[in-house]
Amino acid sequence: MDFWDIIWFIIVSFAFIAYLIMLWMIIGDLFRNREQSGWVKAIWIIFLFIFPLLTALVYLIVHGDGMAKRSAREAAEFKTAQDNYIREVAGKSPAEHIADAKALLDAGTISEAEFQSLKAKALS
Repeated sequence: MDFWDIIWFIIVSFAFIAYLIMLWMIIGDLFRNREQSGWVKAIWIIFLFIFPLLTALVYLIVHGDGMAKRSAREAAEFKTAQDNYIREVAGKSPAEHIADAKALLDAGTISEAEFQSLKAKALS
């Protein structure tokens, strides 16, 4: 193999991997799309296997905007779920800890010194 054969192999490999990624994204979008019926999805998949490159390009032209919107919506839903989980796991804010300690102080459960200790710990 000479130098140009290696370069050609790299270019072809890159194009093939890019095509597989595009195919994976299209199939994933087909399953995410709730507006299309199962029959339409099946037809798209059949054509993706019969005329792969042409069908992929047509799908990207026809559904490209919808793909972007569905992907953005899914990312926003994932971020919201992740933020909620982090808030749930992280616990209370310092202000909430101080409010809880103040409630305990007002109820007479803890002394003023213990309240100041909890307050300093919450603020640190």
